[in-house]
Amino acid sequence: MSVVVNIDAQSIEERFLRYVRIDTQSDPLAETSPSTVKQWNLLNVLKTELENLELSEVSLDTQGYLFAKLPARNASTNTPHVGFLAHIDTSPDASGYDVKPRIIPSYDGTDLLLSDGIVLSPNESPELLNYMGQRLIVTDGTTLLGADDKAGIAAIMEALRFLRLHPEISHAPLCIAFTPDEEIGRGVTHFDIEKLGADLAYTIDGGALGELSYENFNAARATIRFQGLNVHPGAAKNKMRNAARMAIEFDSMIGETDRPENTEDREGFFHLHDIQGNENTASLSYLIREFDDEIFQQRKKKLQILTEFINQRYGKGSAILTLNDEYHNMRAYLKDAMFVVEHAKKAFLDAGVTPNYSPIRGGTDGVRLTELGLPCPNIFAGGLNFHSIYEFLPIASMVKASEIIVRIANSFSTL
Repeated sequence: MSVVVNIDAQSIEERFLRYVRIDTQSDPLAETSPSTVKQWNLLNVLKTELENLELSEVSLDTQGYLFAKLPARNASTNTPHVGFLAHIDTSPDASGYDVKPRIIPSYDGTDLLLSDGIVLSPNESPELLNYMGQRLIVTDGTTLLGADDKAGIAAIMEALRFLRLHPEISHAPLCIAFTPDEEIGRGVTHFDIEKLGADLAYTIDGGALGELSYENFNAARATIRFQGLNVHPGAAKNKMRNAARMAIEFDSMIGETDRPENTEDREGFFHLHDIQGNENTASLSYLIREFDDEIFQQRKKKLQILTEFINQRYGKGSAILTLNDEYHNMRAYLKDAMFVVEHAKKAFLDAGVTPNYSPIRGGTDGVRLTELGLPCPNIFAGGLNFHSIYEFLPIASMVKASEIIVRIANSFSTL
């Protein structure tokens, strides 16, 4: 028989609003962990809240990783330890300072004026229309909201509160972790899997209601540095080798169909995310993303071929490619642990949510943890339009995420 789970919508909303008002933006240029001092502010708040909920083994280490445990209740002796994780940092892509959330009590399908000249419209964000009549939280048009991943944090914390208030609900031993710097690719750089103590886990870091992901991009990062020869333009004929123009030529050979703005679903891409240079030196930085392992290797090979072409055209040493893998598709690592996904699927259905097996067009902490041997698929937290001033969160979706956490915890108690 399915348990009754009634997450308090007002409580989780208030909790989320508390969290998003704390600036936790990470910094890819910093070398510390966490990358920004301000991430400690939310970590300390969460540590106190976990202690107030009387969780055990609450600890915040020197690298900015917060751990806690909730001992099992009325569970069988062979019950696995189940982990739930979320990250506390927000993306550097848009400001996270002085977030001023705005409540839309019942969305009516029209344009939402966030601030002067800034409009959240179903014309550009048609997914808004899926939430007609629902209570939404939006931004004021000057910052991101922070639902990525403070909605995930709120969902976990509210699920823990619910379990503490309802001793009649049995659950597996739970292992909780909040991580820094996920948005800049360092979420598990210093993560202590043994300290987490879980046999399996879930990141609560997905988007729309129903997302259940156990597949993600293979990811690599590439930088191409161009060396030119700069002479006075008045005497440049047959002498100048313009590094900036080499960079332009290189990027033009990527092809329009291979850019993120022209791809969707399982289509991979090259994302040019940084360009610098002048006549003497220039550089391009790309993110390479692809689901299929073979095509992923082909994409990396393509950049090598283009680099060789530039060197043949302009001379040896004109282009130097640096290529590094970042993470890989978790599906291959989960093939022998699909029961973790099946438990989530049952929790979704028991909560009245249809699972949408969406491949992650990105990565999560769970991707790296799965590679390291801890099965860790990803569950929605409810937010949409992440990393932008157009971010929004349907409250009902976050409530469902919290309910599903409770149901997963309960489902493992009888193994």
